Amino acid sequence: MSDNHLRLGVNIDHVATVRNARGGAYPDPLRAAKLAEEAGADGITAHLREDRRHISDADIDGLMEVLSVPLNFEMAATPEMQKIALRHKPHAVCIVPEKREERTTEGGLEVAREENKLAHFIAPLRDAGCRVSIFIAADQRQIEAAHRIGAEVIELHTGAYCDAMADDHDDKANSELEALREMSVFAHSLGLEVHAGHGLTYDTVQPIAAFPEVRELNIGHFLIGEAIFRGLTPAMAEMRRLMDEARE
Repeated sequence: MSDNHLRLGVNIDHVATVRNARGGAYPDPLRAAKLAEEAGADGITAHLREDRRHISDADIDGLMEVLSVPLNFEMAATPEMQKIALRHKPHAVCIVPEKREERTTEGGLEVAREENKLAHFIAPLRDAGCRVSIFIAADQRQIEAAHRIGAEVIELHTGAYCDAMADDHDDKANSELEALREMSVFAHSLGLEVHAGHGLTYDTVQPIAAFPEVRELNIGHFLIGEAIFRGLTPAMAEMRRLMDEARE
């Protein structure tokens, strides 16, 4: 695989959302994860929320057993989640902000104000061999703080850019895209590995995928939604095609 390969992480949270709507066992997120793996996903992302609104503890147990690609375990910076991560020791742990009342993750983690607390929180995870990622806005202050606390990876929140594109606010979209570009370069200059995600679709992915500093995109809600119409494998194939085209 070339050094220019842009990895695709597939988030399976919303397969679990559909399952939980009926309280049964179908559709199975583990089946979706294995299908995504077979279709060429470079990794699987799952967010275990405090309220367990989609992914469950049993899902994490199952994913650790069946996956041969890396698991990116998204979690809030709480003692409960740290304990779960240390028990499983997934390949990657992505620390995200979490509010019980939000529909989806809103904005990036406030690292600069919680620098000392987060440094102590991630140290055991790093010692356990997990690659620690911090989900943050395209903000130099937050990136510098993430670097200081010992994170190896940052994941840039692309939601504001995607929302502006969806609303046809071209000036706002261009401004957000430029901030993402500049902060990708800045984070890379510090030695951080740069990922990006949140809200990416076929219409918004290529400008982000074209940033040479970005090594991985994590995409979930759109792919799971598109899978209703295309099937998961064709939905992923089209995203992969667009990513590769942008990378060229």
